[in-house]
Amino acid sequence: MKQKKKNHHYLDYRIISELKVKQGDLWRIFKIMSEFVMGFDELSRVAPGVTIFGSSRISQDNEYYKKSYELGYMLGNEGYSVITGGGPGVMEAANKGAYESGAISVGLTIDLPDEEPSRQYHTLSLNFDFFFVRKVMLVRYSVAFVIFPGGFGTFDELFELLNLIHTKKLYPYPVILFDHVFWEPILKFLKDELVGREFILPRGLESIYVVDEPSEALKIINNFLIERYASILSHMHPVERMRTLKLVRSIKNKMSFSNSAITEEKNQNEKAQT
Repeated sequence: MKQKKKNHHYLDYRIISELKVKQGDLWRIFKIMSEFVMGFDELSRVAPGVTIFGSSRISQDNEYYKKSYELGYMLGNEGYSVITGGGPGVMEAANKGAYESGAISVGLTIDLPDEEPSRQYHTLSLNFDFFFVRKVMLVRYSVAFVIFPGGFGTFDELFELLNLIHTKKLYPYPVILFDHVFWEPILKFLKDELVGREFILPRGLESIYVVDEPSEALKIINNFLIERYASILSHMHPVERMRTLKLVRSIKNKMSFSNSAITEEKNQNEKAQT
């Protein structure tokens, strides 16, 4: 019986095509690795940070922009690094506040068709091609997260955080939602439908706080850090531990000084009345 002759040209073409596909996958793997290496290397000096999420589409006249700026300034003045996605709107405002306070202001940008990165207020700016790598970096070096109102990207980041905390892949750091009015319907849905139907465990919402003023957010973060720092430090790299412990001591000293000043003022008022 006559054997069918193989088409060597076809075989060569198939092998070359497969190699091209594999080369593409390998390139992606190395590109992803390089972004992780860049992120871990560059951001290792920014902890402890606070990451601020929110809409990129608001103007500088918007109330959220003003509040985000105020929060960024207060956090930077306290000694935290401020980390954002590096875009305009809420992110620009937070970076601007941190930058003008003299703190580390980090922008982790990504190229998007409808959004121009805002880098003028960054002391450290890194650009990413892959969303999931960028998301890891937005979370990795922070001890709290503040979520201003926003769109799909903001909600994606919020629910990713809540899922990581719910599944115990991330320490239960504070997830602070800004503006009661905006978040109330969503929180009601989460409680009534997700917890109510036992789609998630009740602990899934325990890390959530809701505030209307930057000072409230700062107080929650400071109190959490002071109360939990011993546990938090066990999850950190030695260098991060040193910086975090230094910040905890600084916050405690400020609180002690503030309490002393309040007590002194109270004593003076009581003397004046007698």
